[in-house]
Amino acid sequence: MTADPVRILLVDDQPLVRSGLRVLIADTPDLEVVAEAGNGAEAVRLAAEHAPDVVVMDIRMPGMDGIEATGHITAGPGAPRVLVLTTFDEDEHVYGALRAGAGGFAVKDMPLDDILAAIRVVAAGDALIAPGVTRRLIADFVGGTGPHVRAERAPKPVAGITGREREVLVLVGRGRSNGEIAEELFISIATAKAHVARLFTKLGARDRVHLVIMAYELGLVSAEP
Repeated sequence: MTADPVRILLVDDQPLVRSGLRVLIADTPDLEVVAEAGNGAEAVRLAAEHAPDVVVMDIRMPGMDGIEATGHITAGPGAPRVLVLTTFDEDEHVYGALRAGAGGFAVKDMPLDDILAAIRVVAAGDALIAPGVTRRLIADFVGGTGPHVRAERAPKPVAGITGREREVLVLVGRGRSNGEIAEELFISIATAKAHVARLFTKLGARDRVHLVIMAYELGLVSAEP
């Protein structure tokens, strides 16, 4: 039995960007564009109307920007995942998107096939995408060299989680997928997923990005490359 395609809302104020993605997705059986928006306000309305699985969100748009729109879209229960499209000169804006609940990041000059892969990853709620970019953004966000620098700190104890869960949290913080965690810890993928799910519950994390931020803030993962 074939799974239903991932339903996508494209949000970008540049019609050519939306058109390029739409044409590529049209040839991809497991992905489907259900609506397009040219600004944040329209994105919020269409997300409520179409209930997509993933919103591919630009940041800089007239009127309501992608950060504010992401906050509105991710606020409710059962909200769609948001994949933010960024460029290397927009880091300051991405920090706001992190706080707003974005679930992943892609760079606009990535190959289109890589952006499609990122959509699938975000839809599955699994590993972070564009590891080099994500690592730099989060390192700057919680303790690196960017505009939100914090002092390096010694690892903190994490109450309420087991030693194995702590190991899993460290690997999530390093951007590992569930499959990679299973391989490194010599456990099954199902067990890795179960550990991650328990971390969501015990730490009150809203998604995998939030777990990564927690791992950095707790000092379990170095901000160094």
